[in-house]
Amino acid sequence: MIDDPNQHGAEAFEPERPSKSQRKRDVQALQDVGIALVKLGAEQVHKLDLPEKLREAVLEAQRITSHEGRRRQLQYVGKIMRQVDAAPIEEQLAVINGESKSAVALMHRCERWRDRLIDDDDALTEFLAEHPIEDVQSLRAMIRAARKEHAGGQPPRHARELYRLLRERLGATT
Repeated sequence: MIDDPNQHGAEAFEPERPSKSQRKRDVQALQDVGIALVKLGAEQVHKLDLPEKLREAVLEAQRITSHEGRRRQLQYVGKIMRQVDAAPIEEQLAVINGESKSAVALMHRCERWRDRLIDDDDALTEFLAEHPIEDVQSLRAMIRAARKEHAGGQPPRHARELYRLLRERLGATT
């Protein structure tokens, strides 16, 4: 039996850390998260739970209009991202972008309620029993307007407003 010289010390040559290529991919992924933060509106950035240094860098990158200056600021955001735990930030971005399971479930729930409210008169009573709303009159007016535009084949402006109201209301209770 001939021994393979590559087999004997194979465990000793296992890399203890990620390869240079993997480290570059990881850094690029963090840079991409930073770019996604910069693409958000300033109001959304303020709502996120971010370290103050990162928040300031993101807001500054949003203000910069010069291509090269913005590129450098994005590099700086990426550098700060390497110093923080990116997982919670990515989760918050997923919720904002509607990619998380809970956000998708909320969207479907709001769509079902909107469709039921437009199609069925009894659905409003059921909705109000589960989710009391102070301004019932405006909700009724919004439902009537959505029904009218649906029947007339018009663009669903009021149906969208109804969806936004439901999302705000149902999102606050979950």
